[in-house]
Formats: sequence, C-alpha cells, structure tokens
Amino acid sequence: MRITTHGSYLVQLTRYPRLFPVNCYLVREETSLTLIDTGIPGSAPAILSAARDIGLPIQRIMLTHAHFDHLGSLDALTQLLPTAQVCASARDARFMSGDMSLDADEPQPLRGSYLKVATKPSQFVQDGDQIGSLQVICTPGHTPGHIAFFDTRNGTLIAGDAFQTRAGLAVSGTLKLMFPFPAMATWQRPLALESARKLGSLQPTRLAVGHGEVLESPQAAMDLAISVAAREVEGVQTHGA
Repeated sequence: MRITTHGSYLVQLTRYPRLFPVNCYLVREETSLTLIDTGIPGSAPAILSAARDIGLPIQRIMLTHAHFDHLGSLDALTQLLPTAQVCASARDARFMSGDMSLDADEPQPLRGSYLKVATKPSQFVQDGDQIGSLQVICTPGHTPGHIAFFDTRNGTLIAGDAFQTRAGLAVSGTLKLMFPFPAMATWQRPLALESARKLGSLQPTRLAVGHGEVLESPQAAMDLAISVAAREVEGVQTHGA
C-alpha cells in the first residue's frame, strides 16, 4: 500500500489491484484518526499499520458509499477496532445490509458492485452534519446515498466517487476510456452532476477522490469537468426529449 501525506491532516492510502487504484484516507484529529472508506478486501492490515505509524488510534470509520471497493475491509476492521464509530448514509446502509431495492422515486437500474457486510453503522449521517472536523455533504448520483466530506479546517474535500482524477479529472458518470470503471458504476448521471456542482460551490483547496491522485487547488479543473458533464447530460436529455 502506498502512503502519501497531503497537508497537515490528510493521509492517502492507495492499493493497486490489477492496475485499479483504490484510495482510502486517514484524517488526523487532535487525539485520534478518522478513516474514510476501507478499500478492497484485505486492506485492513495495511490501514492499521499506517495508523500505528502515525501514532493515533482510529476512532471513526466514515463511508462514502456501499460499493465493494470502498466497503471491502469494513468487517475486518470493525472486528479489530470494536469501539470505532461507523458512520454512513441511511440510504446506502440499506445496500450494506443486502437490501438492493430502489424506492419508487429512484430511477432504475442500480449500477455498480455492492457488498453486503455484517457491520451495521452506529450512526447515520445527514447533509450538514459535523463529525469531528469533517462536514458531511450529501452527494447522490454515483449511488443513491453517496456522501462526501469537507474538512472545515483547511478546505480539503474528500469526494469519494463523486469525482475521479485517474485518467483526468471527471465528474462521476463521465466516461474516461483509460479508466472507465467509475462511469460504468454510476447510477444516475443528472444527480451526479448536481452533486458535483454542489461540491464545486465549496471552493475546496484540495480534492481527494476514491480513484486517482489528490489534486491541489482543484477549482478550475473541477469547473471544467462539471462543464463537460453538463454538456453530455444536457445533450442526452435534449436528444431523449
């Protein structure tokens, strides 16, 4: 696992299974760490080793969404960290429990590879909640209950799969031929575009994503990615009409 520090608070943990980069993140608080996502199965030992090297305990595990590559090591970690608080959106927690149904107002079909886990969240978070230094931002689109996290201390945005930087910055659902998997797993592109605009309005100083490198001073690149996604989504809607 590659470990990279960005600024004072963010530590990026990256695994490369079959050239498919998967990130999770440790966020430093004063006396503890918050883990954002858990990576693919088998990542728990490396995550715990990184936390030991930092010298702080993992107090919280916060999940952006319920796809397997973000949830894969959750059960292993909660067995080893039985007192850690697990936070997720109530909507994606249903997928975590094995309930793959969509509500009447949610468009079909569901996309992406979800993972049923034994762990149940200890807290459901909502838009605007403040958990430690992180503000919860509801960002549906990639999944129905996708969420992102904004570090109010320094403007770092941990966006999950609402954006990708692998093969170039893109909004969830925008196909990048060199790395098409996030687009293929995106449930609802118009919602993903709305969520990207919401995240862009935060004017983050740093963008950290599920797949790809952390991007410093990302505003101009985010605005361009949003404009590309808007043209594609609006073109599809116009053609469909």
